[in-house]
Amino acid sequence: MTKEVLIRQIIDVLARAGFALSDRCNIRPRSFDVAARKGETLLLCKVLFNIDGLNEETAREMKYLAEYLGGSAIVVGAKTRDQMLEDSVVYMRYDILALNVQTLHDYFIENVPPLVSAAPGGLYVSIEGDLLKKARMDQSMSLGTLAGMVGVSRRTISKYEEEGMDASIDVVLHLEDIFGVELARPINILKSCGSRKPRKKMEARAEGQEKSFMLLPEDLILNTISMLGYDVLPTAQAPFKAISRDKSTVILTGVSEFNTTVIKRAHLMSSISCVTETQSVFIINGRSKIKSVENTVLIEKKELDRISDSEELLDFIEERKDNHEGA
Repeated sequence: MTKEVLIRQIIDVLARAGFALSDRCNIRPRSFDVAARKGETLLLCKVLFNIDGLNEETAREMKYLAEYLGGSAIVVGAKTRDQMLEDSVVYMRYDILALNVQTLHDYFIENVPPLVSAAPGGLYVSIEGDLLKKARMDQSMSLGTLAGMVGVSRRTISKYEEEGMDASIDVVLHLEDIFGVELARPINILKSCGSRKPRKKMEARAEGQEKSFMLLPEDLILNTISMLGYDVLPTAQAPFKAISRDKSTVILTGVSEFNTTVIKRAHLMSSISCVTETQSVFIINGRSKIKSVENTVLIEKKELDRISDSEELLDFIEERKDNHEGA
């Protein structure tokens, strides 16, 4: 199987599951390959034939983007090291959940969540501790008695019950056989993300650059957006330069001089913004020959400089979009 075949399989599974999909991110480097949405569920999906190809920098950016967009970051692949990924098993790489296409299919099409996670030393299952404790108490069984039956310590049984400590597959099957109840906790591959506020970090970085007279034009533009009242998350591997967010609006934000690459990126940003339900803006450092590309509004730096706050910027974006649609 090639990566191209793998990507087509993933897109097919997500489409069959009812997801709306963005265009594929075909600009390198890329922190994710496709964005997908179904209702309130948003996925940023990275495709790697070998999941060990995920590096820490890419994983960090995937997590930040997912947090800002209110979605989940996942990796879908085919192998790890010298073996294929197993069905119904999830793997972790830099705190990003990874799985194969079959597991993706089972979760989103068959509504069958995985139960097993891979970790150093083997495969493990999380136990529903409350259910285990109730089952044991219902049979008036002591910790020591159960520990002897399973072949583990009393402390281990206590950790299963109180802390939900993972157990080997054999132990979980043994426990389920003893009590006749299902104890494995399903794995939710959709990790809801909280919010971060990297604007202060960006401003601190900008201040340091100003002191050394090395502030780049794109950093100046992002700092201008930040001063309008947005939290700004700079990116290194996405098709946009940053995500800008205030209390009500999220904007995929590109920054560049006008060229043919801008148009290509603006098309891709438009597709992603439709799926992520965000605005899409490209700030042009200099003159722009066009006002918009699909849903992406192009704004010249001098136009941005005349805007005083986030509400005015949003009004400017909406007015330019309306004019484009009416043209």
